[in-house]
Amino acid sequence: MAPAYTLVVHLYAKDDAEAIKKLTAKLQEASQVYSNDKECLSWFVMQSESDKRAFTIVERYAAESSQQYHLNNPYWPTFDDYVKPLLDREMDLRRYNELDTSKEVRVETDSKMWDAVKKHQAS
Repeated sequence: MAPAYTLVVHLYAKDDAEAIKKLTAKLQEASQVYSNDKECLSWFVMQSESDKRAFTIVERYAAESSQQYHLNNPYWPTFDDYVKPLLDREMDLRRYNELDTSKEVRVETDSKMWDAVKKHQAS
């Protein structure tokens, strides 16, 4: 399987309990919708432990072209109009191509360490 195409979106809610509550609900709803989209590998939303206003979305797709299906979902037009008024700043969207980790890479050369790793992972 080829490495996934990933979007990471950082959102920062207004300093208002109602805005945080509404944003939380919309992000939960969006995750439930988008997680079922074709070619969506995963669509996670997280809230910071230390700052309840800070949220992160991680969207993983089979390929960059998978976004088109995502953007054609009838749910999509509801997202920005609902979310943007709840934010204290612009969304920070970052695009990534995941690195291929399907082939073994060994930077560390300590064979005892690798034996300890295998033992640890087998327990």
